[in-house]
Amino acid sequence: MNAPYDGDRGRAVGGSDRPEGPPPEHGQVPPQQPADMYLQDAYDQDPYRAQDLSAQDPVAEALYDRAAHPPPPPGARQPLYGQPPQTPYAPDPRVWAQTPAPEPEGPSQRLPYGDDPRTTQYVGVDDLVTGSGEEQPPSDAFAHLFRDQQPGGPSAPPAGLSVPGPAAAPGNPVPGSQNPASEADADDRTMNLGTVPAEAPAATATPAAPAARKGGRASGLLQSSAVMAAGTMVSRLTGFIRSALIVSALGVGLLGDTFQVAYQLPTMIYILTVGGGLNSVFVPQLVRSMKEDEDGGEAYANRLLTLVMVALGLLTVAAIFAAPLLIRLLSDSVASDPDAHQVGVTFVQYFLPSIFFMGIHVVMGQILNARGRFGAMMWTPVLNNIVIIVTLGMFIYVYGTAADSGMKVTTIPPEGQRLLGIGVLLGLAVQALAMIPYLRETGFRLRLRFDWRGHGLGKAVTLAKWTFLFVLANQAGALVVSQLSTSAGKSSPVDGTGFAAYANAQLIWGLPQAIITVSLMAALLPRISRSAAESDAGAVRDDISQGLRTTAVAIVPIAFGFLALGIPMCTLIFGSSGTSEATNMGYMLMAFGLGLIPYSVQYVVLRAFYAYEDTRTPFYNTVIVAAVNASASVVCYLLLPARWAVVGMAASYGLAYAIGVGVAWQRLRKRLNGDLDGAHVLRTYARLCIASVPAAALSGAAIYGIGHSLGQGALGSFTALLAGGAVLLGTFYLAARRMRIEELNSLVGMVRGRLGR
Repeated sequence: MNAPYDGDRGRAVGGSDRPEGPPPEHGQVPPQQPADMYLQDAYDQDPYRAQDLSAQDPVAEALYDRAAHPPPPPGARQPLYGQPPQTPYAPDPRVWAQTPAPEPEGPSQRLPYGDDPRTTQYVGVDDLVTGSGEEQPPSDAFAHLFRDQQPGGPSAPPAGLSVPGPAAAPGNPVPGSQNPASEADADDRTMNLGTVPAEAPAATATPAAPAARKGGRASGLLQSSAVMAAGTMVSRLTGFIRSALIVSALGVGLLGDTFQVAYQLPTMIYILTVGGGLNSVFVPQLVRSMKEDEDGGEAYANRLLTLVMVALGLLTVAAIFAAPLLIRLLSDSVASDPDAHQVGVTFVQYFLPSIFFMGIHVVMGQILNARGRFGAMMWTPVLNNIVIIVTLGMFIYVYGTAADSGMKVTTIPPEGQRLLGIGVLLGLAVQALAMIPYLRETGFRLRLRFDWRGHGLGKAVTLAKWTFLFVLANQAGALVVSQLSTSAGKSSPVDGTGFAAYANAQLIWGLPQAIITVSLMAALLPRISRSAAESDAGAVRDDISQGLRTTAVAIVPIAFGFLALGIPMCTLIFGSSGTSEATNMGYMLMAFGLGLIPYSVQYVVLRAFYAYEDTRTPFYNTVIVAAVNASASVVCYLLLPARWAVVGMAASYGLAYAIGVGVAWQRLRKRLNGDLDGAHVLRTYARLCIASVPAAALSGAAIYGIGHSLGQGALGSFTALLAGGAVLLGTFYLAARRMRIEELNSLVGMVRGRLGR
């Protein structure tokens, strides 16, 4: 009963049941049929020939198949093809005439049954017949278990199967190729406010390597943020070493203030004139040209680079001649002292050409970001810091530290001024020129182009007016603080209470913002911009809420950490200038501390306005922040003693941003039709602050005890910082877990998952 069907055996070719010829006699070998040349190899690759056919039970197999795969209910229809999503763009021959992009992850939209196009190969009848007699290598049923060890990675196609590379036509980017641009320069010299979605290179006739497996939206966001955060962290750490060596070589007295004023001046001029508009206006225009122009925006990028080079070259020459006036504009206290004025002018004349290299570095970096290369923009500032560190090391080797040599503005030799000036300028030049090899690697050709008319540059300049006013308002507040802090530092009976101490404390304070908030929002901004372009206010709200709540998990405890750990941080980093001076800087860092929360919130909220291409609202908001900061600083300068005046200015900085956040929040709420997920965000921040208060209190108590036991030297500061940080993090974690803060739980789960891999 269970024997296999054998009804066709012995039949003739013509279909008759009678076999050809007479039946063979007993013991006689039946005549053999001649071999058919078309069928002789047809069954050589039969995988069931070696099996016992008598063991097969067709009835049992049919019942098993029916139980494992039940038929659909009557009337149900199972479509083989999924409907493709509707595109929001109008039909464009430049899009549909190009080679189509590869299939997205998940069920295929072009192949039935969800087949994967990378592993599906269609062949014709000729290929089947021709290859029927060839030896096929045995397939390994467990090969999928070792995909991670293959050269192609987890998503490598089978051997011999070539997969065409991604083809990105203008306006048709490869699905999933969302690449954020960097927004933070770790040297505190440039601001990169724009984000650039990367375009894949155009398809060619040569098959490209298979694309790596893409993760989901969250994994891509975290991976992009991690790459930028790693570069920013290394740059900031080397920046700390640079700042510590500056303090060690020049101190934090009048000489240190003079150097700091000269060091900050090129950055202020660059941001005020070109930097702000370059980042917020020209970069989006650059991205648009890359998507719409036939050459991928290369000509537009070269025009922009040429225009920036010419403008910054002329600006640098004019600034060098106006160096004495610029010194007085930034600090009247330095300009009124003849020796300090002479040293400041010398430093400024060496430092001002760095304006030219700042602009080149930013333009080249944004071009690389637009082509999916993010490492250069984030890691080249490390070269700048290394060059300056080597220069300062040579200076200390020759002249000794400020504590040993007692060097002041009256005793610093011209050779020492020249060494520092050349070293700082060389660092910025190396940082900018290091971008050229990366550009050549992407295929971008650098060409000087002066055909600026009729290519959209004039429109971009018109759009940049609000950004220029935005930067002007911001720098006006900085000028007031610079004037008052240098004056207070000169009048103070102790060192470490002037502008140099203020700038160094602010450098430490801004590190979490650059690593966490800027990196995360740089990865989120492409999504926010697309949602804004599609008028999807709900998606914009969700992404802004996500950015605020995700950054708060780290920013809030760190802000309270500055309040508790400020003094040991500064005595450990800047202790070479003297314990008293470093302690005064610690007080400034503590005053800055809690202002990190509104400062981070302000940054996230303003990204929504930039996504809507609204530069007017950020300008008005910055005017309010700058006005409050300047007014509060004047009050501190007039009412507080000279020793504590700059500490009050540091606290005023956070107060100004707290007021600015309230104004920006209301404006964004109106922009999004009154829905900003405010209750959810406010509840998260409130619960994080409640969990941080006991953590900061216990950490401060531990630091106080260790400081009295071991002192404030290097060993005592390191021990206090290590123990206080452990108490802070442990207490905060326990309190937050008890309060069941969902953002912290998600973050911990993500970290565990990453470590588990």
